[in-house]
Amino acid sequence: MIGVLSMLYRFRLRQAGAGILLASALLTGCGGSKSDLEKYIDTVKARPGGRIEALPQVKPYETFSYAAESLRSPFVPGQSQGRAGITGPRPDSARPKEYLEQFPLDTLSMAGTLSQGKATYGLVQTGDGLLHKVLPGNYIGQYDGRVVAVTQADIQVEELVPDGMGGFYKRSASIALGN
Repeated sequence: MIGVLSMLYRFRLRQAGAGILLASALLTGCGGSKSDLEKYIDTVKARPGGRIEALPQVKPYETFSYAAESLRSPFVPGQSQGRAGITGPRPDSARPKEYLEQFPLDTLSMAGTLSQGKATYGLVQTGDGLLHKVLPGNYIGQYDGRVVAVTQADIQVEELVPDGMGGFYKRSASIALGN
């Protein structure tokens, strides 16, 4: 057993010696003549120095005094009096919303009509494939669209679209059969 331990000890000494030999070889590669580097530094230092341009003149800040406190704020939408949009049509916020008002009109399609007695229903298909019956007077779409007429070819809708300035305007739309 002592023979094995001494052999192992000699092997480790050889490994350590090889590591030291390799490290010293690498370090000697870093040494040597630096004359080419010193020559380059001397040529760069010998070049004539350039002139640095002067900084541009800073213009003094001109103050501005805001004297329109009594006017309407430009960051709050105005409510101009006498505009047709303000006095025009408005959605009825007190009426309960119907089921088909949660869908945009362009996602709905007309699947046909259904006549029961004197009433002709329009069959509207939603994106999930379900059919819903509508009559004139029902609301449909996201812009307070009211069904105006149901024909064999389409369902005509009148929407109240916001004009962006606090008012609304009426827009006619239709859902054609097969769309």
